[in-house]
Amino acid sequence: MAEKSLNELPRDLRGLFTKGSDALQRENLDYAINLFTQILAREPAQYEVRKALRTAQIKKAGSGGGFFKKMMSSAGSSPLVAKGHMAMGKNPAEALQIAEQILNGDPNSSAAHKLVVEASAALELPRTAVMSLENLARNSPKDRDVAIKFANALADTGQTGRAESILADLYRSFPDDNDLAQALKDLSARKTLDEGGYQALADGTGSYRDILKDKEEAISLEQQNRQVKTEDVTERLINEYETRLQAEPKNLKLIRSLAELYTQKKQFDKALGYYEMIKSSDVGADASLDRNIADTMVRKFDHQAAQLDSSAPDHADKVAALEAEKQAYQLAECQKRAERFPTDLQIRFELGQLCFQAGKIGEAIQEFQKAKGNPHRRIAAMNFLAQCFTKRKMFDLATRTLQEALKEKLIFDEEKKELIYNLGGVLDAMGKKDEAIKQFELIYEVDINYRDIAAKVDAFYAGGQS
Repeated sequence: MAEKSLNELPRDLRGLFTKGSDALQRENLDYAINLFTQILAREPAQYEVRKALRTAQIKKAGSGGGFFKKMMSSAGSSPLVAKGHMAMGKNPAEALQIAEQILNGDPNSSAAHKLVVEASAALELPRTAVMSLENLARNSPKDRDVAIKFANALADTGQTGRAESILADLYRSFPDDNDLAQALKDLSARKTLDEGGYQALADGTGSYRDILKDKEEAISLEQQNRQVKTEDVTERLINEYETRLQAEPKNLKLIRSLAELYTQKKQFDKALGYYEMIKSSDVGADASLDRNIADTMVRKFDHQAAQLDSSAPDHADKVAALEAEKQAYQLAECQKRAERFPTDLQIRFELGQLCFQAGKIGEAIQEFQKAKGNPHRRIAAMNFLAQCFTKRKMFDLATRTLQEALKEKLIFDEEKKELIYNLGGVLDAMGKKDEAIKQFELIYEVDINYRDIAAKVDAFYAGGQS
C-alpha cells in the first residue's frame, strides 16, 4: 500500500477534508478530528490527512485538560494498546486506527506511536512511520534503538542526509557504541548507493558485490559521502580517484566524483573541467549534469564575492558587478537548458523565477504558465503568476489566480500563508481594505508572528492604514 496524495482522494472525502481543514483553522478541534478520522478509516494511506489529524490532536491536547485528564487518558489507553497489538497480525490498518484513537486522547503516547510505526511498516507507509518516530525520538533523544529506526525510516523517504546527521550526533555522545557505529556505516553506504542511482539494487537485479567491488572501494565511497569531510580525507580521495582514472578513463562515475570533490575544495575550474569531460562523452542529454555545472558556476561567483576585500572603497561596486554577472549567467544557462529539455517543467519553473528576479515579467508569465502543468510546482507557479500580474497592476487577474491556488491548497502551511498574504496585499492595492483585512486575519488567528501581519491587523483596528 503506497501513501497517497490529496489529489487521489475521492470527491466526497475531499469535501470532508476541506470541512475538516476549516474546522481546524477555527479551532473546532473535536469536529476536525472526527472528520479526519472518518477519511482515514477509508483511506489509511492518506499521509496529508493524517498529518492534519496529528495537528488537531496536538492542538486539542495543548488547549487544556491538565494532569488529571492526561492520567485518565493514559489509563484508558492501555486496553486499546493491547487491542491494537492483537489486530496487528491480521489487520494492520485496524491497528493503525486503534493507535489514532489513543493519540486522540494523548498525542504524545509512546505506546501509540510505536503501534503506528509497526502498522506503517506492515502497510508500507514510510512517511507515516517517520511522523511517529520523530515524536518518539523527541521524547527519548538518547534512545539508540529509536534513533536507528528513525534514521532508517528517513532514508526510506529519501532524507538520507538528515538520517546520517541524526546518527552522527548521537554517535558523538556515545563514541564506543558499536551498534551505532555500524548503523552509521550502513547508512553512509546506503546514501552512496541512493545518490549513485543504482536502481539494480532496488529492482533486485544487482548486489552490493557488483557495486562495491572490494572493501577498500567501499570505505572510500563511504568517506566520500560523509557530510563533513576533513581536508586530508578529501585530498586522499582525489589522489586515489585520479590514479584510478588513468586506468579507467571512461569511468564517468569516477569523473563526477572528482568534480564534486574539487567543488568541495573550492577549486571550481578543475571541477568544471571534469564536468565538461562528462559532457563531451557519449553520455547523451543529462539535465542533472547541466544543473550540476550551473550550481558549480554559481558557487564560483559566490566564492569570488566572498574573497573581495570588504574594506576596499569599491567593494560594494565589485559585489554588485559579480551579482549582475551571476544573474546573467544563471538566466542564459537556464534558457539553454529549457531549449535542450523543452518538456521539463521543473526547468520552466526555474526559468520563470530567474526572469522574475531579472524584471523580465512578460517572459516570467510565459514560463510560469507552462510550469503550472507540473503538479509539484503548480501552486508555487500560480503564486508567482499572481505576483507578475500584480507588478503589471493587473489586480483582477492576480486575485483570480491566488483564489484558484487557495482552492487547491488544502493544508494550512507556510505556502498557504504566503498565498493568503499576497491576496490580502492585492486586495489592499485595489482599495478593498475590508476584504484585505479578512485575509490578513486568517493568518493572524494562527500565526501572529508571520511577517508584518500583526502590524497590519493592529493598525486596521486602531483606525490607521494597514
